[in-house]
Amino acid sequence: MPQDYKALAEAGEIGVASLYEAAGKIGALPSAIKPLTPNFRLFGPAFPVQSPPADNLWLHRAIYEAAPGDILIVHVGDHHEAGYWGEVMTTAAISQKLGGLVIDGGVRDSQRLIEVGFPVFSRTICIRGTVKDPKGEGSLGTPVRFGDVVVHRGDLVVGDADGVVIIPAELAEEYVAKAHAREEVEAKVMARLAKGERTLDIFNLK
Repeated sequence: MPQDYKALAEAGEIGVASLYEAAGKIGALPSAIKPLTPNFRLFGPAFPVQSPPADNLWLHRAIYEAAPGDILIVHVGDHHEAGYWGEVMTTAAISQKLGGLVIDGGVRDSQRLIEVGFPVFSRTICIRGTVKDPKGEGSLGTPVRFGDVVVHRGDLVVGDADGVVIIPAELAEEYVAKAHAREEVEAKVMARLAKGERTLDIFNLK
C-alpha cells in the first residue's frame, strides 16, 4: 500500500456511504458487487484487470503482477455466470500479500474464502468453471470501466458491507478527510436523535 494510503488508513475507518457522499457522489461500483461476508473491508490501491469472459488466466497473471497491498479490480466483460476465483487463487493472493479482490463476476469456494479472511467482493457466487486461454484478450494495470466509473491503477478502493467506491488517487486525501468530517457531524446528529429530537426539526424538513 502506498505510504500516503497507509496514513489515510491510520486515521480510522470510514463508511463507504460517507465517502461516496463526501466525494460528491462519484465512484460507486455496481450495487450488485458485495462482500462475501459483511465483516470484509477494503482500503488500498487499485490494480485494474480486464479478463475475457469465462476465462481466469489474466487473474492468475494479476496475482503476480500486482504489488503487495494492491486490490485487484476485475472486469469480466459482463459474463457474470462463472466462478473466476476460488480457494487456490486466494491462497496465492495471500502469499503475495495482496489487499483483496473486487470482481464484477462470480467466485466459488465461498465458505473457505470467508474462513481464511481474504476480503472478496463479487457480483455473485457461481460454481461454473472457467478456461485459461493463452490467446484470450485481457489487460493488467490499465484502466477498466464499470458503467460510469473508470478505475485507474493506484486509485483508492474502499469497501464495506454497503459496497465499493473508487476515488481517484489525486483526490483521495481530500475526500477521505471530508468523509471523516461528515461522520463526525452525523455522530452529533445521532446523539440529538437519541435524546428525542426529530429528524424533521434537525434537518429543517417540511
